[in-house]
Amino acid sequence: MTVPPPGGGPLTVRPADDQWPNPPGLPAPVLSSQRWLDAVFLHWRIDVSVAARFMPAGVRPDVFDGSSWVGLIGFRMEHAGLGRGPGIPYLGSFNEVNVRLYSRAPDGTRGVVFLSLDANRLPVVMATRAVGIPYVWSRIRRWPTFPLGVGGLQKTWSAAGTTVSDGGAAPVGYSVRRFGGTGAGSDFTVVPRLGAAAADPLSVFLTARFGMHGRFFGRTAFIPNTHSPWPLFEADVHTLADSLVESAGITAEGPPESVLYSPGVQTRFGKPRLLGSRRPG
Repeated sequence: MTVPPPGGGPLTVRPADDQWPNPPGLPAPVLSSQRWLDAVFLHWRIDVSVAARFMPAGVRPDVFDGSSWVGLIGFRMEHAGLGRGPGIPYLGSFNEVNVRLYSRAPDGTRGVVFLSLDANRLPVVMATRAVGIPYVWSRIRRWPTFPLGVGGLQKTWSAAGTTVSDGGAAPVGYSVRRFGGTGAGSDFTVVPRLGAAAADPLSVFLTARFGMHGRFFGRTAFIPNTHSPWPLFEADVHTLADSLVESAGITAEGPPESVLYSPGVQTRFGKPRLLGSRRPG
């Protein structure tokens, strides 16, 4: 199978067993298991050349409809733990808001490149920054503040993911204020359209991401994860005032072109591999 690179040039060979956008298997060992809940996805088009400036060595921007995309994503991390063990009390549950781009390795592996990840657990921020992941310590609130569902909806977990019961939807979102006097922050809420499941190609492109590309100790590496497909719903912007994307070095103009909500997924992370090394299998 071949994939045309953006802007022309020689074709890149992609492994024939690439299952994307289906969730991949995760070779042992599992390094972490966690839940991502009440996820809000806001995305804007940007020029491919802009995204290329932020790619780690050996990785290029992934492209949809002739554009790269920058995302502002908020969610609630729950019960993050080591291996397949239970979640770590207090430190394993927190709010996160990240700014990310979309990447493609020479072997066709799709991933994300994080420009920033705001979290409200200082030990988590310090530990992840020590290995090169750009976490930032912030005060983050989730709206609504109660833990179960959106607009009073109840959520139940199954092996396949999250099930949402019937009911109305109220705004859900996140408020971020960075510590340290930088002035950067964000406030965004969306109203999910729970009768409008999102399975269009752009929504799949932006959310079927099973790992991150990053630079660690001078080398480009890929950290894999796997989870069931996101249960996605279209959503409408309710409030939006953001400076995190601009603070990351990206200019996003106008309203977001893609607005999505998901009640969440359970995910597992595997062992990092250096770019160019053989995929475990």
